Amino acid sequence: MHKITLAEKYAQITEHFRPKVVAELNGQEVKLVKVRGEFVWHHHEHEDELFLVTRGNLRIDFRDRSVTLGPGEMVVVPRGVEHRPVADEEVELILFEPAATRNTGNLVHDTLTAPDGVRI
Repeated sequence: MHKITLAEKYAQITEHFRPKVVAELNGQEVKLVKVRGEFVWHHHEHEDELFLVTRGNLRIDFRDRSVTLGPGEMVVVPRGVEHRPVADEEVELILFEPAATRNTGNLVHDTLTAPDGVRI
């Protein structure tokens, strides 16, 4: 049991769309990630995914609408729902999802699929 300082952990992240594990609980991973730009459309067949913005503004596109999140706001994307995160400026966010959830979900993308379980 130790304290995690988000600012210190975010300072260690240098790449966008590369989630880093900072904690685990009950089969879930707590990941920090910086995003900027447009991610790929994808879905997670078996996993729900929680996005909690800590800095910046994140838009999550769905096929029928978009949701915009600011600091302190979150959304849960249910399993099977196709989505695409978009950030005009750099955004810092926390992801809660089952361990070993691939960031690109049902896709394997040459440059966007992040390595699994990288801890900081």
